[in-house]
Amino acid sequence: MDRNYYQSHALMLAQHPSETAERLMLRLLVFGLHADAALEFGKGLSSDEPDLWRRDLTGQIELWIEIGQPDEQSVRRACGKAKQVVVYTYSGNSAQLWWEKTGAALARNRNLLVIDLSGNSSKALAALAQRGMQIQCFIQDGQVQMMSDTANVPIDMTVRMDNRR
Repeated sequence: MDRNYYQSHALMLAQHPSETAERLMLRLLVFGLHADAALEFGKGLSSDEPDLWRRDLTGQIELWIEIGQPDEQSVRRACGKAKQVVVYTYSGNSAQLWWEKTGAALARNRNLLVIDLSGNSSKALAALAQRGMQIQCFIQDGQVQMMSDTANVPIDMTVRMDNRR
């Protein structure tokens, strides 16, 4: 509702062999947060592509989205390629340690947004994972909820850094 975007998407998510259900569902959440007809899943793990991205008709990267704890060099490279870069961290203490280690260096990037997803939210979201699931992403007054036919998961997010211009 906050984005005035009301669409249905039939998505087929491939789960990398080393990817957890938690991370898979976070990719789905992030798709819902940035849903757009041009938003695509990248190759993600083990590639130079982001987890999600949106390119314009000329192939220029408008939005580059990473999930997890990418190294500073990867984020800096993404900021050079895309108009806007968003990093979603999760995993509680390890995300906090990552931020303490890389936060100051990342502050130099002028087109970067870093958001931390709470561990409780990501774990509750992982419990919704199943084949053939139907999930709704509801965003109203800055509050996010992921809903299935059996559960409603409120998503707690904290903006760590917003250097977008």
